[in-house]
Amino acid sequence: MLIRLFLLLCLAVAPLHAAQPPASAMASAHPLATEAGFEILDQGGNAFDAAVAVSAALAVVEPYSSGLGGGGFWLLHDADASRDVMIDGRERAPLAAHRDMYLDPRGEAIPRASMDGALAAGIPGVPAALDHLAREYGRLPLSASLAPAIRLAREGFAVTPHYRRMAAFRLEAFDKDPEAARLFLRDGQPPELGHLVRQPELAWVLERMAGEGADGFYRGAVAERLVAGVRKAGGIWTDKDLAEYQVVEREPVRGQYRGFEIISAAPPSSGGIALVTMLNILAGFDLAALDEAGRAHLIVEAMRRAYRDRAEYLGDPDFVAIPTERLLHPFYADGLRASIRMDKATPSASLPGAQPVKQGDDTTHFSILDADGNAVSATLSINYPFGAAFVPPGTGVLLNDEMDDFSIKPGVPNAYGLVGAEANAIAPGRRMLSSMTPTFIRSDDQLMILGSPGGSRIITMVLLGALEAVDGKPPLAWVARPRVHHQYLPDVVYHEPGAFDGPARAALEARGHALLEQPTWGNMQAVLWDKARNAVDAASDPRVEGMGAVRAFPAP
Repeated sequence: MLIRLFLLLCLAVAPLHAAQPPASAMASAHPLATEAGFEILDQGGNAFDAAVAVSAALAVVEPYSSGLGGGGFWLLHDADASRDVMIDGRERAPLAAHRDMYLDPRGEAIPRASMDGALAAGIPGVPAALDHLAREYGRLPLSASLAPAIRLAREGFAVTPHYRRMAAFRLEAFDKDPEAARLFLRDGQPPELGHLVRQPELAWVLERMAGEGADGFYRGAVAERLVAGVRKAGGIWTDKDLAEYQVVEREPVRGQYRGFEIISAAPPSSGGIALVTMLNILAGFDLAALDEAGRAHLIVEAMRRAYRDRAEYLGDPDFVAIPTERLLHPFYADGLRASIRMDKATPSASLPGAQPVKQGDDTTHFSILDADGNAVSATLSINYPFGAAFVPPGTGVLLNDEMDDFSIKPGVPNAYGLVGAEANAIAPGRRMLSSMTPTFIRSDDQLMILGSPGGSRIITMVLLGALEAVDGKPPLAWVARPRVHHQYLPDVVYHEPGAFDGPARAALEARGHALLEQPTWGNMQAVLWDKARNAVDAASDPRVEGMGAVRAFPAP
């Protein structure tokens, strides 16, 4: 039975366009992380302190989704400064990385070389981002916000059905690293339900960060163990890689849709540009006037075109010139829209730049609103479930396999079937392209905070959630809407069970769409501040049984 935690807090007498929310609200992918965030709010912290606590707690209790050995994007709204900013804590390629490092002598991609083991890991960004959030935006010291995660790492957390599924999925990779297997398996198999996973080495690393900030991770004893462990296992990290890592503050991507402002992730995430591109295309149609098949057809065609541009143009903006202004311009969307036929699907092979590919999740998201109106939408990742399934001995830090998010070779898909061009090629120090799409949707009356994990499907999930949101539906509708996905290549419309009724499915197939039903995906977390009603509403995705958790309490 799907367990859904949903909370609505609304005051009986509401002033018009309340200046501050009547409550703080939070939605995350794990109850223990949500509790950690509210523990920090209870201590007088703000949304940014809570974001540190939730990020760190998720690093402990969701090792299959995120961690200190990974990266992420934190989209912030600072109410006092009336400012939006994105904290880019994305991983970087090691300085010894090179364009062909995952190719064999014949120039062919080496199977799983960019996914399993030490060579697959980029330089983590989460520790630096947490330190930056605490120093630049928080009210509390980093040590206070890390305390719940340190406690969870020492005392342990109980294994859930989802943990067991993810661990079973990565058993083959775990077999290659005894340290990771020791921490996350039991006798070489997924632990039984309720087994307490304790991580004393990770607690030690978090304590070093609590006392020394980012330097507690990127320099000194922790850094020495990380580099030694990676290099012994065939990786290419150096002390310099860690010492030189820096977060970057970036201006979010912005767009407009039906009177709402869209604020979303900037490159090296492709999420914001692709999201605004799709909404710009759809803005030219009256979706409400169409039948189910007509709406789905147009949404899929918008997805197809946005993902084609993703493959062609997007990468690390510090290394490549991205035509952002052109891609976001309504006139550009007009041209893309003009190529859509209502009666026929556009073959992806007919779009410029198409390359033949073969077909090849894990990330986390949380949304926070505090009583002062500060907001955080954060998506964090170690890429594949349990990342590279590699832990440098003595650290407890599970490393990412985000190097797979680079274009290993033009036309060769990554683990999620995504292809890329030279704009996302491997280069020393470059940040790899991402699909993470933390997003705000804002009007005079409302602030909506949403995002989801899900690999290449993140952007389309946020699109579908956004369409529900601007239609005036509550957050539960955003997170529960049946999902549909198209990513340009392969030329397939993936959909959840029940996404289409029989007539709609037949009509889409008659237009030439290839439909493929797959099990449910994603884990969206959403918060709504309705200023006109002076109400706060939050919802957690019902798809992951017993995992998501939302909570709100009245402002003091």
